[in-house]
Amino acid sequence: MIFEGYEYFILFLAGFFSGAINTVAGGGSLLTLPILIFMGLPPTVANGTNRIQLIFAQFFAVYGYKSKGLFDYKLSIWLAFSAILGSIIGAKIAVEVPEEFFKKILSIIMILVMINIFFKKNKKVDETITSIKKQKLSILLFFFIGLYGGFIHAGVGFLMILVLCGINGFSIIKANSIKVFVALFFTLFALFIFILESKINLMYGINLAIGSSLGGWLTSRWSFNKSETYMRYILCAIIFFLAIRLWLF
Repeated sequence: MIFEGYEYFILFLAGFFSGAINTVAGGGSLLTLPILIFMGLPPTVANGTNRIQLIFAQFFAVYGYKSKGLFDYKLSIWLAFSAILGSIIGAKIAVEVPEEFFKKILSIIMILVMINIFFKKNKKVDETITSIKKQKLSILLFFFIGLYGGFIHAGVGFLMILVLCGINGFSIIKANSIKVFVALFFTLFALFIFILESKINLMYGINLAIGSSLGGWLTSRWSFNKSETYMRYILCAIIFFLAIRLWLF
């Protein structure tokens, strides 16, 4: 096990940054998941353990956004229901995947998401009235997003924002408020599958959760948009390093 004697402090810091990143956009699991693996957890156990901190961060982020009155509850509930169905299937697949194969999949996903983050351009999307057809399409797409989220979760926030902004026309702030609400519920169901399969490390998960909760709550209440470009470059560099290490580890 690496980081002997410091693993809990490192997990707290990793959780904090993961919670902040997940609340603003997504991709926090691209940091925490490989770190858990490097600490000696089997990939499937790391995948399950990572869900604990995600739930805590999402809960506090939902509370923070709720205080600003940004939710669209009717649509959020439908999206959550669709994503929950997908996440249960995705989590069942995840616990059956061979560990070495899972590590290779994760490293490839990390590189693809890193490329998306690096070349992503900031766009302001005006709030529009969402048509029934667009709502139905987004509900369908959220089933597949939940399927992916239940399987690995890493980078799932980007997919949700893509649908909510690109199809529904929501602003990035409202999209984030809906995203954390939906993610909270489908992650709960995915975690339940990992618990049934004994694929979690509770102590590591709690340490991540403490840091993640603080990061998610603070970020949901205060904006850090001014430094977004610098954070993007730093995040890409970290993801690239961890992805290469994961592939060769």
